Formats: sequence, structure tokens, C-alpha cells
Amino acid sequence: MQGAIRGVRILTPASRAVRPAFGRASGIGRLFAHYQLLTAGKLLSSRLLSTSTRVRQQAAAAVSSDPGASSLVVGQELHGFVVEDVQTVSELKLKTIQLRHQKTGAEWLHVDRDDSNNVFSVGFNTSVSDSTGVPHILEHTTLCGSSKYPVRDPFFKMLNRSMSTFMNAWTAHDYTQYPFSTQNAKDYENLQSVYLDAVFRPSLREVDFRQEGWRLERSDPADSASSWQFKGVVYNEMKGAFSDAGSLFASRAGQQMFPGTTYQYESGGDPAFIPDLTHTQLVEFHRTHYHPSNARIYSYGNLPLAPQLQRVGKLISTYERIVPATVPMEVTPFGDKQVTEFGPVESVGSADKQTKFSVSYLTNDMRNVYETFSMAIFSGLLLNGTSAPMHKALIDSHIGSDYSSNTGYSPYTRQTVLSVGLQGIADKDIPLVEQRISETLARVRDEGFERRRIDAALATVELAYKHKTSDFGLSLMKSLSTGWFHGVNPVEYLKISENVARLRADVEGGKFFENIVDRYFTNSNHKLKYVMLADPKYNQGLDQREHEMIQSKLNSLTSADLLAIDEKNKYLAEEQMKKEDLSSLPSLALSDVDAKSSRFALDMGVAGECVPVQWRTTLTNGISYFRAINDVHDKYPELRPYLPLFCEALTYLGTKSRDMPEIETEIRLHTGGISFSPFVTTDLAHLGHIEAGISFGSHCLDQHIGPTYKLILELVRETNFDNTNRLRALLNSLSSNMFNDVANSGHAYARRLASSTLTPEMYALESMNGITQVKFISDLARMTDLSSVVEKLKQVQDVVFNKLTMRTAITTNMGSADGNQAALEEFLEGYPEKDDSAAEASANASDSKFAASSSRFFCPLPFATNYAGKAIRTVPYNHADSVKLQLLAKFLTPNYLHREIRERNGAYGGGAGYSPLQGVFSFFSYRDPSPLETIETFERSIRWVTEEHTISEREMTEAKLSVFGDLDSPLSASEEGMTYFTTGISDDMRQERRDQFFEVTANDLKDVASKYLLPQNSSQPTSVAVIGEENLDISGDWKQVRLQ
Repeated sequence: MQGAIRGVRILTPASRAVRPAFGRASGIGRLFAHYQLLTAGKLLSSRLLSTSTRVRQQAAAAVSSDPGASSLVVGQELHGFVVEDVQTVSELKLKTIQLRHQKTGAEWLHVDRDDSNNVFSVGFNTSVSDSTGVPHILEHTTLCGSSKYPVRDPFFKMLNRSMSTFMNAWTAHDYTQYPFSTQNAKDYENLQSVYLDAVFRPSLREVDFRQEGWRLERSDPADSASSWQFKGVVYNEMKGAFSDAGSLFASRAGQQMFPGTTYQYESGGDPAFIPDLTHTQLVEFHRTHYHPSNARIYSYGNLPLAPQLQRVGKLISTYERIVPATVPMEVTPFGDKQVTEFGPVESVGSADKQTKFSVSYLTNDMRNVYETFSMAIFSGLLLNGTSAPMHKALIDSHIGSDYSSNTGYSPYTRQTVLSVGLQGIADKDIPLVEQRISETLARVRDEGFERRRIDAALATVELAYKHKTSDFGLSLMKSLSTGWFHGVNPVEYLKISENVARLRADVEGGKFFENIVDRYFTNSNHKLKYVMLADPKYNQGLDQREHEMIQSKLNSLTSADLLAIDEKNKYLAEEQMKKEDLSSLPSLALSDVDAKSSRFALDMGVAGECVPVQWRTTLTNGISYFRAINDVHDKYPELRPYLPLFCEALTYLGTKSRDMPEIETEIRLHTGGISFSPFVTTDLAHLGHIEAGISFGSHCLDQHIGPTYKLILELVRETNFDNTNRLRALLNSLSSNMFNDVANSGHAYARRLASSTLTPEMYALESMNGITQVKFISDLARMTDLSSVVEKLKQVQDVVFNKLTMRTAITTNMGSADGNQAALEEFLEGYPEKDDSAAEASANASDSKFAASSSRFFCPLPFATNYAGKAIRTVPYNHADSVKLQLLAKFLTPNYLHREIRERNGAYGGGAGYSPLQGVFSFFSYRDPSPLETIETFERSIRWVTEEHTISEREMTEAKLSVFGDLDSPLSASEEGMTYFTTGISDDMRQERRDQFFEVTANDLKDVASKYLLPQNSSQPTSVAVIGEENLDISGDWKQVRLQ
């Protein structure tokens, strides 16, 4: 993933940040995705289930009529495009065809591969010369209607007229892209038409610019004496982004690194400068940048290329070739520089350890693909994992809580950067951190890296490209886009084996990584030392500056100007409420949906005499996947908050006989990683009964099956919880990272907090992955004596790992089943076994202690934005009303909540979600300027659907298409059969539920909305939660949840 995604076309990142293979890091401006669509905390753009028969038949029919992408040859002309290069990449089982439009120069990369999850993207170079956020706001505004589709926000409306597996748009430092993927040939053509018309022929109305970008508006539009404020989707998004200390640090450090270049500006937009952008400037930026001569077009999969070339060629043939504008991208070296700035406080940290510090070095030109690959490996060896030299020097020393947010190798600018730093340090320790960084680099220059660690890093790369994923085409596009927009031949990024072999040879030649240190670090002529000091009044300062900006705007306006603005705002409000004619938009029909869901052949066996084994035998590209669950029901609720820490500790502390760096190297040599995580799920028929415990697993090449099981067993049995030095380092890191995650995913935390009073599962989830867990870990991190924590972790180890409460699942090739069975048998011989029958009687009693209730929570944090959540307890999975509630959520988001929360209120996103497995119906908002008003909007939406609105047949069809899109997306081989393994939902149950979706009526939606969601009709417990600004006007019976 390239940089930090801020949203995709609906909300926000839904999961905790994952460190890239080459380091952590990502500033605000790296990658702004367009309004990321979430439902129940999961991306609609990441729909997971199975590929339908109809989809496969459509794809096969389409391919059979293709004149043959694989038969194209260099020099061949087709629909205005000429083939410039054709290559086969055997290791990835694909063929690349590179074409150029003869008249305009538009570049096209087609990847021909036997994959039904087809991808299309069109993108443009959009480097900036200021921080007004023009490419980011343009990205939003292009998707607000076009010549062929003159409706407000056709992008969002297509989400429910399509069965796409991904729809998105994002702005990076230097480019903007509009990708989608789908398995349906008709859907592909529909979406391609909408996307192409959006980017080449957008309406770009001023009213849409004011909605998406920024506008002046009275706090009460009906009161001409009320105060003025800035509103706008992007403005509020970026205001929230800049209140996150980690993102702010990474962004500001990146800007300071590149004075005099495009990278000194914030491509996503800085709230201090966004109001300087005019509609006229936006339109001009589109004219000069969204042009075929400046375009990169990408397609992937098994659909025919020729019809696509014909459609696109016809659209762009009216353009004349231009020379795209360029901006400075290469910085003049400034030697050694230190910059100190101020940022917000992180409330979970110690008051005297709030400083962030990093050292950034200018490294290679990213257009050198092999050097970039080598630097990524170097960065991983230097920084990643407990065996990394910098980890030992900085993290194990307890100087700070964790690496700074920009730590890692960043290949997303013309001249790349490697940064190393710490957060959560005392001011006085800045010289010490700088000294440790210099000493560590000097040691690497003198000693290099251990050869086994190098081999492990390369093995990880090779395994990653064998691992079959359902979104391979999209991942491929992301991996090559930055270089492609900088003029690199994108096919060079696909030659993984060549780069790995070359690097191995260079390492054999001696001093390879040592020379990198000399080249970029020892003799650096461009090094930035960046310090961010915490200012408790930072957000107050932002509010004051915003007030001054508003006053400055008002002082330049006449009374007539203000009246004109009032009229424009009135017109915007009318436009947002206007009923539209959507007949121009293409759509799938329910007849395009397969009546039958896919089935996965599973075999059931036993190992170790008593452990159930689920077998899935399929094509896995020579990889075996293992997963296990240890279920303790709900017998040890007092230990539950320790489960996340316990899982992290298993792969961090080391064992009684070996330290973690040694074990970690073996894990990377033999596996794709070993993971442990808390596990909880609800009984399909009873919301009061849960299964809880630990889930763990790994995957490896078949020749490494034996070592993989042995490594897992070593961690299970021998982890050294008495290693309090490393335990403290882990707690410090977790505390810091969890707080940053709240800033990025506050909507998910608000929804979990609200849901925690409703069912045992949600209560458990919130205690392990919610605000309660953030507070719990931060409290542990401040303890001077960790002996009580050590004892709790040992108790968890004693009760969780038990052969008698275990079940396993293995997905593998036909020829590797016997090897897995033998290794599993040996694994289970050493696995703990305890007779836990005495505790069985307490399991149901523990479940029954939970009593659902209603509550209101407020969690004040030092943010300049807010998140709201509301949750209602409903019915379990197998209840007849469950499918109706799921469709109701799909109906409410596009037809009411999107308009009210995002368009009218200016929040970055919001909607409804229903979790059938948890039995909870919920609402959420993200980066919301008015969360209390949004909670009222949640309530109004129910009255609207039950009393005011007549649900049309078209709206019902769209809601069902959205559900089936979720159900029918492709699975990777490792995910096949996992729904049954983790939840007990069989293929027959999935088919029964599918049949029910087809039968739901509009009256059914109104009935369940009235029965479960209207307060006057329902006795169901309902809770709300707000996370955000400390100065919110919260009064009444709200429970305040403070992290410190």
C-alpha cells in the first residue's frame, strides 16, 4: 500500500495501520483516497465471499470473443493505439501489453492474466505548486456529475448499481487515480463508461466545488445574525488529518525535506490554504492536467482488450496532443539542517515525554528500480522487527515509546528518503537519539547485516508473490504506479526474481549494504533533523487561526457579497434535497445475479486423537495455510483485557531458550509470518452466548511445513513472559500506536463503544479492541512494576492453549496433505493438554451475567474533529428479520445518510451498517464537525424510512445488488472455507440466506425499521458514543470516558 489512505469513497481506513515491508511511514499528503465506504467497520471496497458461476460464465464468454490480447505484437495498431512492447512474466503467470495512443500520447498498460477480478484505472500527473489541495478537491468534484451522467455524485450512486469488488479514487504526491474492479463484464463496461466520462467530461459545477472543497456558511443558515464558519468535505477531512499528531509530524517533516519543490506543498490540502482555492482555478487545473497526453491507463484480467481500446479511443480522439506542465521535483541539497515546530499533545503519553524527533536522509532517484528495490530491503533490515539494529538501539533502550510516524523508506517522491526517529521522548533526549542513530548506521557500515537476516528478507519477498490474493490486479497497479507516473517502464517493477537474484549476487560480492551506508548516510549532503514539540494549546491555536481566516475573508466582502454567499448556500441546500432523475446511469439488474452461491469442498478429519481438522484441498501455488482456534468460551472474563497484549507478546518477547531476534529470523526464512489474535464470535441463534479465545496461524512454502509448526509450538509453550525489559518496550509501543489509531479510525471506536452495552460479543470486542483497551494498555504502560502483568499473561497462557478446546484448519495442495498431517500430529504431541471440565459449568453462567443496557458515552480527545456512533441490539444471524435489517442498512446509507451527513453537514463520511453475526444495527460518522447533530440525523433517518418515504422498486434492487456484491466477491485460496471454520455458517446456510435476500420487500424494510429502530415501538437497548473535541457542548447523562 502506498502511503496513508485517508478515505476511499466513503469513509476512513477501517483497520489498524500495518507497517510496509520497507518501513513504517506515511505523511498526510502521500495518498488521499476518496471517501472510503464502510459498512459495519468493513470496507465495501473489500467485499469478501465467493465467485459466482454466472460471473465465471460471463468472463469466459467475453474472453472467447476477444481477438486475443496475448496475440498482439509490437507495432500493431488497434483503435488508434499502437503496441509498443509485449512481455511475458512467467513467475506471475501474466503477459503485459504496453500501448500508446498515437494522436494524444496517452499510455496504456494492459496485464493479461487468467483472473476474473478485472481492474481498470485512469490516472493523471497532478503535482502541485501550492497547498490549496486542488488535485484532492478536483478528485472529489469530478465525481459529482458529468456530461453523459448529469446527476449529483454518480460515483456514489453506482456503488448500489454495481457488483464491483472495488471502487475508489485517490490523490498521491504526484498523481491522481480512479480505479475499480469487478468480475462482471457488463458491470465493467458500465463502470468504465462512468469513470471515463467523469474524468474527461466532468460538470465541475461551482455548487459541487463548494460542497466538496470549502465554503463560508452561517452556523445557522436560517439566522442571518449567526456566526460564519468554514464547511466542505475536503476542508473537514484535512482539518481532522492535521489534528493527528503522527500524520502531522510525517507530513511536516516531508515538506521541510524538499524546499523549492512540489513536495514542500501538501497535495491533499492544508486547511490554512484550502480557502485560497477558487472554482476558476479548479477548472483550469482540470483543463491542463486531466488530458490524455497526461494520462496513464491500466487494465488487468481476462476480459478482452480490443473493445476497451475502441471505447477509450473514441472518447479521447477529439483531443490534440499537448506537452503537460512540469513542476520542480529535485531539491537542491541543503547540507545538515534542523527544524523545530509545534504539534498537538497525545493524551495517553507521559506529560514530559511528548516530543517527536527524526533524522531524514535524501537517498536515491526512485526511477532507478533496482536501487529502489535494494533500498527497500536495506530499510527493512535496518528497521523492521526485533532483530533490526535500529530497533535494538532505539526501541529496546526505552528512550521513546516507538518509532516516529515517518520512520522508514519512502519511495513516493522523485528523490527518495529514509527517515529514522522516535516519538514519546523527552526534550533532553534528542541528542541521545541522534547519537544512537549515527552510531547504528556506523556499525552497519562496518559490520553489515547478518547473512541469515538478508536471506530471510528475500525469502519474504519471494513468498509474498506466490501467495494468491483476490485483489492481485489492484495490488499490482499500486506497486508500479508511482514509478510509472515518473516515467519508469512499469514492467520493470514486475521482474521480482531478477531483482532478487541480482541482489543476492551483489551481496555475495561483498560490502553491498555497507556501501549503501557510505553512499547515502555517512557522506550525506542533505540531512534533516526534525523536532516536533507538544503544545497543549495547539488545537486552540488552530481554532484561533481559523477564526482569523474567517474574519479576514469577511473583511474583504461587502454586504452584497455576503447576501450572494447566502443565496449560493441556499441553492446548495436545495440541490442537495432535490429529487434527481437517475435514468442516465447504467445499472445491473437482479437477473445479472447468480441465484446460487459458490460452494467449497471441505473434508473433516482428526489429529492428535481429539483435535478436529478442516481440510481444504485446492490450487495454492505451493503454499500451505494453517489456522487454529482455542476456545475458552467466556470462562475467564477477568483475563480478557490481557488477550491483545498476550498475542503481541508471543511474537515479541522471545522464549526461555532463545531471544526474539533469532526466532524472528527463522520465522522470516521459513514462513510468511506467524500471527496470534483474540477471537470472539456469537452463537448463530442466541446473542447471549459467545465463543471466545485465541486464533493463530501461518503460511509457508510446502517444503517449510515442518519448521513452521515447530516455530509456532515454541512460541506457544516457551514464550518468556518474565522478560520485563522487552515487555515494557512492547507496552510503550502499543500505547502510542493505539492512540494514533483512534485518530485514524475514530468512527470504528465510537461504534464499538456504543455497541459494548448491547451484547456479550460487543462488550468483549470493545474491551479488547476499543477505547477501553486503549486506556487499559496506557495504564499498564505507566506502571513501574510489571510483575502483576507478567502473572496475568502466564495465566492466559495456562488457560488458553489446550488441545481439548482446539480446532484447526489446513488449506493446501493435493500433494501436501500428508506432509501437513504428519507435521500437525507432531505439533499436537507437544501441545498443552488440560482437563478443563471443572470450568465448563461456569461458561454459561458467565454468559448470563451480561445484561444489555442503553447508555451515552463521550470520550474527549485532543482532536480538531469528531466521530459519532449509535448502536441498537436486534436479532441473531438465523432470525428471519436478520436479512431485512442487513438490506435496510444498505438502503439507508445512499438514500438518506450520505446526503445528510456528508453533503449537508460536511462530515467526511457516514452511514449505517448491520452485522448479522453480532446482531447489532449501527450508525457512524467520520471526521464530523457536528456529531451531536449527526446523532439526531441517525434518529431522523428511521422516521424518514418508516413514515415519510416510499421505497421504490429501483431502490430495493440497488440495496440487493449492494448486498450481493458483498457476498460474491472473490476469495483468496487461504480464505476458502474459513467462514464455516470460524463461525459455523455452512454453504447450505449461506444459500438459504441468499434466497431470503431475493424475497425481501419494501414493506419488510419499513417493518423492521419500525419494530427494532423506532424508540416508541422498540424496547431494544440503544447506545450512542461521541469521540472528539474536548470543548464539545456535551451535557446531561453522558458518561465521560477519559484515557488519562
